[in-house]
Amino acid sequence: METALSSNVRILPDAEAVARTAARIFQSAAAVAIASRGRFSVALSGGSSPQLLYRMLGTAYRENIRWDLTHIFWSDERCVPADHELSNFRLANEALTSRISMPAGNIHRMRGELQPEEAAKDYERDLQTHFRADGFPRFDLVLLGMGSDGHTASLFPGAEAVSEMKRLAVPAYSASAGNWRITLTIPVLNGASLVVFLVTGKAKAGIVVEILAKGKREPYPAGSIIPQHGRIVWLLDSDAASGLQQKSL
Repeated sequence: METALSSNVRILPDAEAVARTAARIFQSAAAVAIASRGRFSVALSGGSSPQLLYRMLGTAYRENIRWDLTHIFWSDERCVPADHELSNFRLANEALTSRISMPAGNIHRMRGELQPEEAAKDYERDLQTHFRADGFPRFDLVLLGMGSDGHTASLFPGAEAVSEMKRLAVPAYSASAGNWRITLTIPVLNGASLVVFLVTGKAKAGIVVEILAKGKREPYPAGSIIPQHGRIVWLLDSDAASGLQQKSL
């Protein structure tokens, strides 16, 4: 059973229910974008939370979305080859893009095999070409997860990438994982028409309270995602939302 704590915070029983709700939102956003603009541009998240969603989209929703008019991007990527076990592209490809009929040119992979700065600049060029804009692109949908430290995409608390307000994509170093990554910047994420956070697991309950109940947004990059001209929806499973049960939003 779903609980709506506010217009943009929805609590679902478990991770599967979160994925199922996200799949319906994905399908609806695609239909609206294609009807109004002739194409759907979405940025996928890495991490564990969206994997159930990608499997659903690649199976149950495979025939329900105009994949030929859909363009898939990524919010971040590790600096590893596309076939590496840690590659966000590989995870999404195995669960989703390899299972659907989609033109190869509609899959906009971050080239993690390049040097970090080169890969970031390469992705910036791809974004500028696709969106045909001198400023920040406007995604129809951005899917994001959140770590137990409050990071999202590869924007980590206190990292230089969090303060970048001009570029579209930048290199980012994860001190905890000891690896380089490429990430979209906060202005790009905040330029989306719709941002959907998928947050599951009790390890994230404390940060969920900090951001959504206490309003302590600045210390946590996930809290800095507030679309300027769009909407945001937080989909939480019961574990991630456990600290909110006695809080008012």
